[in-house]
Amino acid sequence: MKKGSNKREIILKGAREHNLQNLDLSIPRDEFIVITGLSGSGKSSLAFDTIYAEGQRRYVESLSTYARQFLGQMKKPEIDYIEGLSPAISIDQKTTKMNPRSTVGTITEIYDYLRLLFARIGTPHCYKCGKEISPQTVRQIVESIIGEGQDSEKVKIQVLGPIVKNRKGEHKKLFKDLNNKGFVRVRVDGEVKSLEDNIKLNKNTKHTVEVVVDRLVIREDVKFQRRLADSLETALEFGEGVVNIFFDKELSSNKKNSKTKEKEYEKVYSEHFACIDCGINFEELTPRRFSFNSPQGACPECNGIGSKMEMDPDLIVPEPRLSLNEGAIVPWSRSKSSKDNYYHQMLKAVADHLGFSIDTPFKDLEKEEQNAILYGTKDRIAFNFKRRNKSYRVNRKFEGVINRMERHYLETKSNYSRSYISKFMSDHNCHVCNGKRLRPEALSVTVADKTISDVVGMSIKEDYDFFNSIELTERELFIAKEVLKEIRARLKFLVDVGLDYITMERSSGTLSGGEAQRIRLASQIGSGLVGVLYILDEPSIGLHQRDNVKLIETLKRLRDIGNTLVVVEHDEETILSADYVVDIGPGAGEHGGKVVASGTPTEIMDSSNSITGKYLSRKEVILINKNRRIGNGKFISIKGAKENNLKDVDVDIPLGLFTCVTGVSGSGKSSLINHVLNKGLNGILNKKHTYAGKHDSIEGAENVDKLIVIDQTPIGRTPRSNPATYTGLFTHIRELFAETPEAKSRGYKPGRFSFNVKGGRCEACSGDGIIQIEMHFLADVYVPCEVCKGKRYNDETLDIRYKGKNIYEVLEMTVEEALEFFENIPKIKKKLETLYDVGLGYIKIGQAATTLSGGEAQRIKLSKELSKQSTGKTLYILDEPTTGLHFEDIKRLLNVLGRLTDAGNSVVVIEHNLDVIKTADHIIDLGPEGGDGGGKIVAQGTPEEIAKSGTYTGNFLKNVLNKNITPLAKELVEEKMSK
Repeated sequence: MKKGSNKREIILKGAREHNLQNLDLSIPRDEFIVITGLSGSGKSSLAFDTIYAEGQRRYVESLSTYARQFLGQMKKPEIDYIEGLSPAISIDQKTTKMNPRSTVGTITEIYDYLRLLFARIGTPHCYKCGKEISPQTVRQIVESIIGEGQDSEKVKIQVLGPIVKNRKGEHKKLFKDLNNKGFVRVRVDGEVKSLEDNIKLNKNTKHTVEVVVDRLVIREDVKFQRRLADSLETALEFGEGVVNIFFDKELSSNKKNSKTKEKEYEKVYSEHFACIDCGINFEELTPRRFSFNSPQGACPECNGIGSKMEMDPDLIVPEPRLSLNEGAIVPWSRSKSSKDNYYHQMLKAVADHLGFSIDTPFKDLEKEEQNAILYGTKDRIAFNFKRRNKSYRVNRKFEGVINRMERHYLETKSNYSRSYISKFMSDHNCHVCNGKRLRPEALSVTVADKTISDVVGMSIKEDYDFFNSIELTERELFIAKEVLKEIRARLKFLVDVGLDYITMERSSGTLSGGEAQRIRLASQIGSGLVGVLYILDEPSIGLHQRDNVKLIETLKRLRDIGNTLVVVEHDEETILSADYVVDIGPGAGEHGGKVVASGTPTEIMDSSNSITGKYLSRKEVILINKNRRIGNGKFISIKGAKENNLKDVDVDIPLGLFTCVTGVSGSGKSSLINHVLNKGLNGILNKKHTYAGKHDSIEGAENVDKLIVIDQTPIGRTPRSNPATYTGLFTHIRELFAETPEAKSRGYKPGRFSFNVKGGRCEACSGDGIIQIEMHFLADVYVPCEVCKGKRYNDETLDIRYKGKNIYEVLEMTVEEALEFFENIPKIKKKLETLYDVGLGYIKIGQAATTLSGGEAQRIKLSKELSKQSTGKTLYILDEPTTGLHFEDIKRLLNVLGRLTDAGNSVVVIEHNLDVIKTADHIIDLGPEGGDGGGKIVAQGTPEEIAKSGTYTGNFLKNVLNKNITPLAKELVEEKMSK
């Protein structure tokens, strides 16, 4: 326990939220507290739904009524009494929003400081010639304008002084002031207007206003130059150093005494920055110029997104070994009679015109011939085609498959057609900014020879080293001192929580739940708040054991500055590092909700009631399978994987085995398995045209007949989705109720027992069972439907009973209760048994999907696959299935995965948990580091072989295999024994 800490406590009495059993508890404040226990035992109900909810509710209640209407007020939890709460902040596993504009840099606010740094001490360069640029004098601007008129007989110009830029309002006072100063004209939103007129503008629309200072015809005499210089000084004063010149050029034509207009254009000149050689002018450097969320900084082509959805040739021609006759152009060969359709006749005409056979494999065609098919021809081609038994002949250019599909995508009004065409599109880097999001002016500004895109493109570790060794002039250092201090501090926090491998340009939507949570944790450390109650949900998710110690030190630092940390966690190292541990149990669901043990880690290890303590003290262990499986001798071979940081990886994944893919965070595990193997193999097996991660080939697909991916995405996004509907269990239950004598006599079909369709459901609540009442500045209130009393069905449907229970009462059963209730119905019993086997006996079969955790959703998906007939040739892919699982739950999960593998199937798991890794038949270890330092296979083989490899994973695995105990656990056990 932290030395010198006081004995203030958070006291809870009568907590009854969800499955909590009238729980009483006292936990110390200003300490590092871990709440652990079996999955579904009530940990989150205690930490988030009770402690956090009440802390947040009390804080919001202290605000004014006006302020509360803008906040999502939380309902009061079911508890009699709580004392000792501080303002609470929740840092959970929810991934950051899928906003393409949100990046790691913007979330952590480091990018805001970078924008300020580059705006204040950045050195601009010309993005064409690369020369350093400097401010222009009025004399230089005059010479540049005269130079514009050298190739023309007559050039008219307007000298415009920018006054208002993209600002809402009617600007009546501005127009009046300008008129009083003697000006005659202004240009509003690109249109010249007289100040004598009554100019009316929409006050809710953004406008740009420029005063017309002078109108001249370019000459080279001294009088003209003086007048132009005077006008420029006036315009520069209005535009705060910026002036717009509108050019109207005319050239002499061959016809006598006639003029033909060549073009109208305008140029911006600045007293601040300009390249004299290239004629490129820069406006003043401001932080907004470096923001891809601002029109002033964002690339005009992609609007700051960095990428655009474009037609992908690899999706249009996924199998180049096929010929045009065999359907190489997939979107044009979906018809069974494709050889007679219009598109096929066009392709044949192109082949005849270019002189190649329509039976030649696409990959064997010349590059020019492939481009002609995809992007069109320059020459006209004779097309002969039939339509409705009539022959037609036309001569025209062939626009190409890609150009035609792009045009159809933009012009069609059919959602189906647009959806179909979008299958052949993928994200491509913007061809203007090359994915860097900003205008070329911003991308050419440097600090210490690095552009802002260079900085955000480096890993956090590289950025940390760069800013700690950056060399600046004395003046630059004076200006940037505080900015650099903030950047360095935030970078250090990210390094400390094990995120040194990610880049600041990485989109927030690509972050895992654990990464997103640790980023928010780093931001909280940076805020420096004291006296706050932090509630965290498994922050160790996605962390390798090597990086876990960094996270634990970070949590302790947050505690040491005067905060209370309540962490819901299953990780052994985190539990053993805590000051105080609360073990909830003894079981899950209605069998949990009680405090089975509380105290220091060593006191938990001594407790006879705590199953967590038994695993910590090694009285209970997950046994290692000494007889490793040998597989079926077949492989899935990935060749040349280059997605993200993968370094041209070749790897063989053995079939018929339980394979574990390991490595430090950011080493390339997800890139290899989720992006390359999953998407690539899915495309081969199901002939789906999806974008797979970069790789040369995947061989051995014929050795599997099915690919099943079991991830932690929700099984449904509405309360109508539940385990019964997802697994297909509900269908069998409805059929069973429809077979009862009473249902048959009334003519009820299975649909009568669905709450999703009219007929048997309660129409007052449309089968939801609850009514939402908006409370303005209070939390929305959900009350049971007054008609059905929350039962979802009408009285006639609820009259039908099976073994004394109606359909609502059956849906309210837990899996364990339902298993006993339906023990004589094989179809239902089988599905319930698989739910029970994966450790979900405590959930209700009709429990809303929105209330299920990611780990529970993943196990429901696993149970659904288990209930199906196994072919023995299925490949299962799971991404960190131990998320949210206790030691006992992991033992049960491993038994299930073992059953799948023993049936001849192949299981591939991305995992950091040593209990899972040690029981695998085969391990593929990636590394050696994360980010650019990773992306290689550093070791392969059995756990025993990996333990001898010397890799990070091998070193940790060595302790587990040899002593079956981690060093920290051993230290605490020995300390306990000595006492």
